Amino acid sequence: MLLWLTLALLWSSTCWADETFGPGGGTYFMISKNNEDELTGIRVFIGPVGLIKSIQVRYGSSWSEKYGIPGGKSYELLLQPGEHITRIFGRYRKFIQRLTIYTSRGNKTSFGKEVGKGFFATPSQNRKVLIGVYGQYRLYGLTSIGFLWDYP
Repeated sequence: MLLWLTLALLWSSTCWADETFGPGGGTYFMISKNNEDELTGIRVFIGPVGLIKSIQVRYGSSWSEKYGIPGGKSYELLLQPGEHITRIFGRYRKFIQRLTIYTSRGNKTSFGKEVGKGFFATPSQNRKVLIGVYGQYRLYGLTSIGFLWDYP
């Protein structure tokens, strides 16, 4: 019975999570809004060899906890009022190597190195926007990443 309930929840239309990208492994994390504030920024930390070591998301004016491993140089994208993240391109090998973020205002920002297998993440329905990020990390950085989409 529990198996059927789990499968029903995973396949229901209320499930925000789509595909996870990267080989995975390590500690799981999820960053999602817990109040009425919209996602207003993303900060990633890049190591010396170009791996994405960790990630943070900003809701309103507050940053989430940092997920991943310590270190790296921080880079961030801050959204303007009314601007939303609408799609994400990325690359990975054993770890997440690159994220390119596209916004509703036609802006594009890239973090990391342009190497590895590519992926493209978009919401399942028009007008949905990024509301959260999840994935896994270990040893040198993020091993997988996925995106939560919903209406703003």
